[in-house]
Order: sequence, then structure tokens, then C-alpha cells
Amino acid sequence: AVVSRQSGHYGRGGREKGWLDPNESSEISNANSRQNIKKLIKDGLIIKKPQTVHSRARCRKLKEAKRVGRHTGTGKRKGTANARMPEKVIWMRRMRVLRRLLKKYREDKKIDKHMYHALYLQSKGNIFKNKRVLMEHIHKKKAEGLRLKALQEQAEARRARTKAAHERKLARSAQKHAEMFAHIEDNNQDEES
Repeated sequence: AVVSRQSGHYGRGGREKGWLDPNESSEISNANSRQNIKKLIKDGLIIKKPQTVHSRARCRKLKEAKRVGRHTGTGKRKGTANARMPEKVIWMRRMRVLRRLLKKYREDKKIDKHMYHALYLQSKGNIFKNKRVLMEHIHKKKAEGLRLKALQEQAEARRARTKAAHERKLARSAQKHAEMFAHIEDNNQDEES
């Protein structure tokens, strides 16, 4: 035991790593000092066993296949769907994606702070399934806003036109009245003279 321990120490390994020559057991058992053990190692009566192979090749191969989607059917699953991929984690990822997009749009001045706040709350309320749906909603909202603005401008222009036309009409009628009264006065003066 002492020899195997010492040999392990000099062979840079554990007790089990040393191989003691069974034919030279008497000579090995007489070794009672470190020097003797070193000599036995030098002579080849004590040898360090080679490292046992513990290959991960099969494991890597299986992992590679699983990454592509093999060996993951119902028969290979131990935990529930929620244990394998928690709903909370999925929710957190989705929220972070949506909020990141909203923040980016606000910084780029694509949406104002009021629209940002409304969309933020809607995201929290599970209105948008993913980033694409949120982007489509934003584009639709912006298009609607532009359309309403254009309609308002058109209505304003129409009101301005009708007001101008009304004023012109009033001015014309006032001018006609003035001309008519002037003509009547002229006639009256002619009759008096």
C-alpha cells in the first residue's frame, strides 16, 4: 500500500494509477524509501497506467442531432411543457422585444410619447402577439392619423373657401344695393328739378 501510494505520488497520479510488476513483487515489497521507489519507476517495475478514455463523441453527436430537432418527440420528454420552456420566460422575452422596439421608435421620433405610452400599456395587456403585429399596428395607426389630418385640412380649406365665397357674395349684394339706391336717388333728383 505504501509503495502504491508513493508510486502514485511520483507518477503524478492516484493510487490506482500505478502498475506494479507482479513478477517482481518481492523486490517491490522490499522498497522502503522514496529513493528505492524512484529507482523502481526508472527500471520500469512501476509504471503509470494510461488515462482511461471517456469519450464525449457520442454525446456531442446526440446533442447536434437534438439541435436539429431529432430525439425530442413525446416519448423523450420527462417534464411538462411549462417545465421545459416556462411560459414566464416566453412572456418576458416577448415583452422585452416589444418594449425595445417601442423605445427605439420613440427615440427615432417615429412615434410620440403619447402613442408610446398607449402602445406600452397595450403590449402589457397582451394585445400584440409579436414584433411584426406591433409594427403593423403602428404603421396602420400612423396612416390613419395622416388620413385624418388630411381630411381635417381639406375640411378647413373647404370652410375657408365657402367663407370667402359668402363674403364675396355679401360684398356683391351690398354693392348692388348701393348702386340701386344711388340710381333711385338720381331719379328722385331729376324729378325734383
